[in-house]
Parts: sequence; C-alpha cells; structure tokens
Amino acid sequence: MPLEREEYVEQAYFFRTLAERISAGLSVQELLGTLREEVLASTKLPLAIDFLAAELKFHGVFGTAMAKLGHYFTPFQTFLVVASEDERARFDFRTALEVLAREAKYRAEGATTQGIFLFQFETLSRNRLGYDAGLDAVAEDPMFDAPWREWIHVVRRQIGIIDFADLLYVRSQHYVNQQRAQGLSADDSASAVLFGEKEGQIALANRRKDPLLLFAALERHLGYPTVPRPQRESEEKQLLPTLMRRVERLESRLRLIEEEQQKGGIDLSKFYGQTPPPEAE
Repeated sequence: MPLEREEYVEQAYFFRTLAERISAGLSVQELLGTLREEVLASTKLPLAIDFLAAELKFHGVFGTAMAKLGHYFTPFQTFLVVASEDERARFDFRTALEVLAREAKYRAEGATTQGIFLFQFETLSRNRLGYDAGLDAVAEDPMFDAPWREWIHVVRRQIGIIDFADLLYVRSQHYVNQQRAQGLSADDSASAVLFGEKEGQIALANRRKDPLLLFAALERHLGYPTVPRPQRESEEKQLLPTLMRRVERLESRLRLIEEEQQKGGIDLSKFYGQTPPPEAE
C-alpha cells in the first residue's frame, strides 16, 4: 500500500538534503545521525534511517537495508540505490538521491499512476540502467494494479522491438476514440486503457522519434516531473590538472632534446630494467 503523504514529504527532504550535504564533502555516517533528528518524529522515517545507518556501518551499503524494508521503500527505490552502489556502473549515488527526492516530492503532491510510470521509465532510459531488472522493479510498485503490471511486463518484452510511443499510444483513450471514429471496435478487455486522450495525442506526434523528446513533451504539457540530469563537472575544475599533465609531458620532451644536443644522442639505458645478476652454477 502507498504510504501516507507526510512520509513522502519527509522522504523528499531526507533524500534531497542528503544529496546536497554529500556534495559539500560531509560524511554520510554523520549526516544520517543529523538527519534523523531533523525529520519528523511522527513518521516511520527515523526508524528507517537507524536501519540504514546500521547497514552502512557494518556492510558499507544502503541497498541491502532498503531491500529488507520493502514495506517502506518501493522496489524501484531499492533498485536505484543498488545500481548506484555498483562500482562497475556509471550511475552516481548523488544522482540516485536526487531522483528519489523528486519522485517522493511528486508522490506527496498527489502523483498519478501515469506520471509515476513515465518518471520511472525515463529514469531507466536516461541513465541506461537496463530495462529487464528495472521494469521488474517498476511493476512491483504498489501504485500499479494488475492491468498496469501486465502492461509493464509487455513493455519489458517488446521495448527495443516496438517504438515506446506506439506502446503508449495503443493503450490510450485517444487510440480508442480514433478507432471508434473509423467504425472499428476498440473494446478489448485484454487491452485496458491506461493513458488519457492527451497522452495518446503526444505519443502519436512523437512516433519514430527519440523517446526523450516524448518525455519532454509530456512534462511540458501535462506537468509530469522531470528526471534529474547528471551534473557534468565544470571544465574550469579540469583545466588546471589537464594543463599540469601537458606541462609535465613537455618538460620530459625538452629534457630528451637537451640530452640529445649535449651528448650527441639519447641515453636509452636508463629506460631499461636492471639486468638480474647471473645465477650461480
């Protein structure tokens, strides 16, 4: 079952503030202790923070703790944190926190089923988190009923084969209205209408285009939440280290040139490894 509104309000504050203070270079372990005192004591979040802090102390991760708190955190929230803690992945932990904060804020403001699905699906697409495990986690969200879960699994099987805009369009009220206007039957109980008239119109207008354009149009016209973009490091921060490396390479080349001019050639013996002494017979 979805949580109470105050839980989402406090979750949004917790995830957003944690991301901001991590960016300032503060210790996560200390931040958890501070934030536990800041969040509303009448919610269940302080207990969840205690469990997260204990798991972080003994195992160094959040994901396993969130998985054990399935009654409080959704499978998609857990999926994002686990993905951000994977050393082989490029999904940053701070980006995951920003996504979680924005989703929790949207839920507190009165999220729609369509908005939640599109936000989560765009998060998977934009951050290349993988559709198989990602959509399985999405389908387990308590906001989705049986028809929604069935369709999410259809998307999981057909994404990459069929354009996502088409998958959305044929489950919209706009598609049903067009079929009826043409005298065709669109009453199929196996294909429940999941999206409204406007979503269908926008999907139809974005067929065979980059899916990110579809998401942007839905956000502009229907007020769906935007997915945070990963923040690129400023070029100015990288300028000095880059210049230092180039100067070091230039100095090495200049030394070689000077040695060649002074000694009539370059002494290559210093680049060889030391010859091991002969073994005694």
